[in-house]
Amino acid sequence: MNDVAADKTSSAPSTMHYSLWQLVRYMLGLGTWGFGGPVALVGYMYRDLVEKRHWISESDYKEGLTLAQLMPGPLAAQLAIYLGQVHYRVLGATLVGLAFVLPSFVMVVALGAVYVAYGGIGWMQTVFYGVGAAVIGIIAISAYKLTTKNIGKDRLLWAIYLVSAALTVITQSEIVWVFLGAGVLVWLWRAPPKSWFGGRLHGFAAPVVAWFALNPADLHKLGQIGAYFAYAGSFVFGSGLAIVPFLYSGVVKEYGWLTDRQFVDAVAVAMITPGPVVITTGFIGYLVAGFWGSVVAAMGTFLPCYLFTIIPAPYFKKHGKRPAIVAFVDGVTAAAIGAISGAVIVIGQRSITDWVTAALALATASVLWRFKKVPEPAIVLVAAVVGLLVHPLSIHG
Repeated sequence: MNDVAADKTSSAPSTMHYSLWQLVRYMLGLGTWGFGGPVALVGYMYRDLVEKRHWISESDYKEGLTLAQLMPGPLAAQLAIYLGQVHYRVLGATLVGLAFVLPSFVMVVALGAVYVAYGGIGWMQTVFYGVGAAVIGIIAISAYKLTTKNIGKDRLLWAIYLVSAALTVITQSEIVWVFLGAGVLVWLWRAPPKSWFGGRLHGFAAPVVAWFALNPADLHKLGQIGAYFAYAGSFVFGSGLAIVPFLYSGVVKEYGWLTDRQFVDAVAVAMITPGPVVITTGFIGYLVAGFWGSVVAAMGTFLPCYLFTIIPAPYFKKHGKRPAIVAFVDGVTAAAIGAISGAVIVIGQRSITDWVTAALALATASVLWRFKKVPEPAIVLVAAVVGLLVHPLSIHG
């Protein structure tokens, strides 16, 4: 009887070491200073919420990371929403999600206004020259920490990790079937079902929320923007790495809303501002239809991922400790971290263009490895200054 009471007490909300508003403030801060894209942001959440503050358990974090990889939409935003849901349900998921996205949204809207007013952001290319290289060092360290913490010495997980990383590098995208297949493989290997046909199947399926998008051909431009970005948010899996080429085919090739140069600038804005990379949709929306275009584009992108997170989350919370689910989660997590590590190489190929950027990336990784308390924003600021000083010389040289 006492053991039962102790178990109930250990899982009760009273054992939590934080309030909802503390988590909201943390996500507001992360959205304000969290540079490095989805890989780095996911690493920050693990370091701060699991390792340092002990607000989120290891298992809850892994379940959230798995759900974020399985569902379409931006990885870091979905993980943040899930972590808000862990102890504070829908209210927590909603407030945490808004807090995480809002700072970067405000920044890209402001940059969009400057861009439109002055006809371009040439200075941003010099900043990105340094920041992009430093970001590679940041996400490489984050990927290393995730790998060593979650993969361990398990040979099956290492095999899945390496295959997933290789496929990400080769295809330059994150393939959801690799995550699902890895989960099923580890599930069948570690905890095969006792009865294939006689037993009750406890499965889960993602709700087909994506079909709420209306036909853009019959709507005003805001309707087109909302429908297209809702579609993008509903069918693109993984991180900003996956959604960027998808957006290019739509906003440049299909609709002709932006030129090639404007689209490249939009991606640069997303990379040098903190928060989720996918917030570039807010910048694109501003260029297409002003402030309300940015609002509609951002809402269209993030609403599907919000729904795809909060609807399955209770299932993960309730049934996540079953051996079959644990095995499935381990497999998907290994594939997800492999994809994240592969993404480091893909992004690095685009950001490291000469010996200066290579040196910046290595220096960033070395500093973070040696001095674990150095804040990433300080490194990003130094890299931006280096970019402003060195990039003009590299062009003229």
